[in-house]
Amino acid sequence: MKRVKAGWNTVGWQRIAAIALATVLSFATLTLALEPHYRITQQAPFNQVSHYPLRQTLGDRYRPTGNWVGRLILPEASGDTSDWVWMKVYHAPTLNQSLIGQKVRLEWRSTEATQQYVAAVTKDVRFGAAVAESQRKGNLHPERLDGRSQVGPLQSLAGAHPEDDVLVTLDEAMVVRVGEQPRLQIERDPVIEAGRFYGLVKVLSTIDQANFVPKDCPGSKPCPSELFRVQHYNAKTQTFDGEIDTVRIPQQPRDAINLFSSTPRDLAIASSGQAGWYIYGAQDKDGLFTVQALKPRVLFQLSPQTTITDQTQGLDYLKNLYWRNTEKHAGQIKSILINPQKSEETWAIGSQAVFMHLFGGRGGPQGEKPMLGTVTGHFSYGLAQVVQEPLANELQWDLRYQQVYATNMEGIIAGTNSWAAYMGDLRRGWAATRPVSDVLVKLDLVEDYDFGGNLLISPLQEFSRQLQVISARYRIGDGSGTAVVTPATSCVQDSNQALFATVQQIRKTVAESSAIQAWLKANPQSPTAERFRRLVLFGDEVERQLMPLGIVREDWKTNSEALSGTEIRDRTFRRASYEGLDNVLAALTSWRTMLPRQAQDELSTLFLNRGAKLWLLQTNQVGGHNPDVFPIAPTQLFGQWAIPGTSIALVSVLLIRLLGSISIPHGLDWLIALGALGLYGAIAIPYGFSRGFLKWARWEVPKPKKLTIQLFFMPALVEELLFRVLLLPGPLATTWWVWGGWAIAGIVLFVLYHPLNARTFYPAGNPTFLEGHFLRLAGLLGVVCTAVYALTSSLLLITLIHWVVVWIWLSRMGGLGRLGKDNDRS
Repeated sequence: MKRVKAGWNTVGWQRIAAIALATVLSFATLTLALEPHYRITQQAPFNQVSHYPLRQTLGDRYRPTGNWVGRLILPEASGDTSDWVWMKVYHAPTLNQSLIGQKVRLEWRSTEATQQYVAAVTKDVRFGAAVAESQRKGNLHPERLDGRSQVGPLQSLAGAHPEDDVLVTLDEAMVVRVGEQPRLQIERDPVIEAGRFYGLVKVLSTIDQANFVPKDCPGSKPCPSELFRVQHYNAKTQTFDGEIDTVRIPQQPRDAINLFSSTPRDLAIASSGQAGWYIYGAQDKDGLFTVQALKPRVLFQLSPQTTITDQTQGLDYLKNLYWRNTEKHAGQIKSILINPQKSEETWAIGSQAVFMHLFGGRGGPQGEKPMLGTVTGHFSYGLAQVVQEPLANELQWDLRYQQVYATNMEGIIAGTNSWAAYMGDLRRGWAATRPVSDVLVKLDLVEDYDFGGNLLISPLQEFSRQLQVISARYRIGDGSGTAVVTPATSCVQDSNQALFATVQQIRKTVAESSAIQAWLKANPQSPTAERFRRLVLFGDEVERQLMPLGIVREDWKTNSEALSGTEIRDRTFRRASYEGLDNVLAALTSWRTMLPRQAQDELSTLFLNRGAKLWLLQTNQVGGHNPDVFPIAPTQLFGQWAIPGTSIALVSVLLIRLLGSISIPHGLDWLIALGALGLYGAIAIPYGFSRGFLKWARWEVPKPKKLTIQLFFMPALVEELLFRVLLLPGPLATTWWVWGGWAIAGIVLFVLYHPLNARTFYPAGNPTFLEGHFLRLAGLLGVVCTAVYALTSSLLLITLIHWVVVWIWLSRMGGLGRLGKDNDRS
């Protein structure tokens, strides 16, 4: 007995010790701060600025990535509160070659527009408790800016990283001299770039050399070599028969969550490189070109793989096919043009398009786990332009992201990013690990409006300005040092806040310009006036999409008003509360832009239905092959909970349809409902009385108020939910004839439901619900409610119509008597 007891005590103490240790380890795991990916990858020499000397001897095989290329350097805090930074110049235009290698002051030109922008977003930066919490999660914050006063957009860009390693290009810059010192003055934000030079090559094979074989990589060991034989493109022969070169494509280190951001494994046989790769980088100290970013040429060529010219097929592709079987398409690129107008588009140099960016998730053992069947992803806008790419000597799309990007682990910076910097960067880009969709929108309504006499309105420029403002605010979190993701404040919500502000600002500009008003009045039949009228209507549609409940978010309204006007002053911006009920309510007010996938899907459909051409550029983990991850398509809410054997996410569909029916009706909506109710009465009452189905008869019930309330919920609300709201797709989600088919089905089911109900759950309805006159009037009610719902998308209005009709029939036209209710007639 003693041995048994002693053994039990030993085992018992072991168990207690194990539980205690597990508890301590669990607590330590929860409290142990993660290291930002940026700091981990920064330890690799090829990710350090010092690895690449100023002097480069690349010849004409490579081109600089911009007119001006340089590295931003944050100046020491001083009494000078103007927004400026140093720029180490790596490349300059021909007339300014003497500035290469110099540290030059970069500042804003003194124009009204730039000064207004700088004043609006300049803030004192003071880190709070939220920063410490975010840092424990491994997020990177602009630590060098903490405590600085009057931080403007240039300093927030230069100080975004712990080191002065932000590489940028300048499209245009004016060189001025103050005394003997040159300065660069700009009017637009610098563009974040991935490398100083770029070339166009075909990857031939790896070069096995022991000192270039990494010790750690995704997949099996041994790891593949980082050295590659590549052949340069020859623009004269239009093929890859140029010089053969040796380049290094380094294996990036494993990050804090045990993932690799990229790998060179099997790059030579990757299908995404069939038309060649643009390689971005510079020579290291040994003269070896080291690749910092990869960009597949085929993605940007003006030759779509497939063109869809049917509206219905285009909508079906967006809704059902675009993200289907994403995992099976790993490593592939798609370029799809949806052109239902069948118009011959000339993509000339300078042609512009706004685009919507969306990425999905990373699956695998160390990948991301969807929450509640939802893969959120990320959303942003950008501007695309057709350019003449000199190395290939061909027209291509040049994509620049206007990233509204929250505080993150990778060191991605909110602002204008080139494709190579945001997507192709081997260190932090998403092309190698995520499925990505960029939907380019070509729509005449957003092109410039020339009202004569230098009266020009550019929707794209205004949209870019609004995005620029929000991006600058995000870099410093409006002075708090952090940009937190919540349901109400996020990449997708605040990117679309910029869209809302653009609509508001254009309206305000036109309304307050007497010159524009006079021009429109004098030229009502001009193409510009006609196109502008369509823009106004389109703006109303966009607003309804962004504010589906009919309620304007207070923070969006305040921020839009803060940016109006032309005076140069500090602006007070408002953000939705980060926590609690206020945040949830704000998010629900703009619920259509709460999740990235829903925003891109619905806005793409809206643009397509208004005559836009959509060019879909999709990549699914392109570049080297990483066997440890697989692409996961972004979803709408509960989008992964599909009916077995199908791709139909029923819960998600029904929820979206329900939310889409909840809105506050406006004046026109009420007029439509009243008119429809009057029309129903004008048809139903004469018909019913002439057939003897209706008669004037007032019936008393013991509790009339209770019955009245009951009728609102059942049958009115319940039946409208079942046969209209949950059954019908949104009018914008499909073509009208497809929607009409569903509408007819709903009306037929609504009519058939009544006799079935009378024979099962509601015997009081027998035989009335089986009579032809009743079924005809029920069918007419179904038609009226369906039409009103198509025009207003309001559950409230169709429920009220249904309720009024049923109440009048029961209480004033003999309905209760027909249903067998034993009540005394008054």
